[in-house]
Amino acid sequence: DPYFKSIKEKLKKNGMILKNELKNLLHLCQTSSDVELARKVIYRYHEQNGITALHNFKFGPLFMRLCYELDFETPAVELIKDQNLRGFFSESTSFHILMTMLFKKGHFESKYCIHYSLCCSFFPKIFTWFFPWPALRRLGSMASATGRGFRDFCFLLLLALRNDVAQAKFYCSQIMKTENNLYNNLKVLVQLKSGLLEEVIKTLEAAVEVDTPPFVKKIEFSEQVLATVREKMEENPNLSAKLGDIYLKLQASGRITMCTLEDMLFQIPSSKKTPAKLLNQKQLGYQAAKPLRSNLLL
Repeated sequence: DPYFKSIKEKLKKNGMILKNELKNLLHLCQTSSDVELARKVIYRYHEQNGITALHNFKFGPLFMRLCYELDFETPAVELIKDQNLRGFFSESTSFHILMTMLFKKGHFESKYCIHYSLCCSFFPKIFTWFFPWPALRRLGSMASATGRGFRDFCFLLLLALRNDVAQAKFYCSQIMKTENNLYNNLKVLVQLKSGLLEEVIKTLEAAVEVDTPPFVKKIEFSEQVLATVREKMEENPNLSAKLGDIYLKLQASGRITMCTLEDMLFQIPSSKKTPAKLLNQKQLGYQAAKPLRSNLLL
């Protein structure tokens, strides 16, 4: 391809890489060799321009989106952790795409290593509510989670759901902040995974029966979670019929949301001065472009 050849020539001659050249290159990449060339060009562009040239266009999400589409998680992880590219992936969208990609691939260990690295460097204020899972696992006790935040326990709960339901139930019991969407959706999943189908029905019924004042935010259940519940309830015709009735009531009362567990889990905590409407009003660009399949549900 003539365009790729011209970019390679520029690299050899140490020529100036222009913003539009890098942008076009990222849009044209289709193979692993293309991505490798893009990686080299990113380093050269950043070396020549620094972070001052990044204010007008965010290359980070574009590169992460490329890696997501082509299933190239390795270069995505390497670049976002590289201190030499500090500032290139400083916005949260790049991070969200990478987390989704690692969840999709099942690389949970890598995910927590990334969380830890970014907490220490790129996102000290935004993502301090995550913790290094490998360190917690090595300690092998709940003591290391003492004093951790609400989302920390939610992550622990989700990981435990994949392997140890009893442990997931314990983590769920330790969460004190219960008046929110994330907890209530996770609670339903724990009950479902535990085989407590009638408890699931009771939880959903209780939400319908609550008379919430207009100025108080309603507890909403994810369509994603309800679909999982519906599939499991098919084994029991009576409960399936009850669920159908409850679903209609939830829908009529505005208690069903299209937000996925990932949306809830990765929501950036808002300032107390900011209305907490991030989930409904501000969808991440990469999710709006192409809905990503959930990998948190079992």
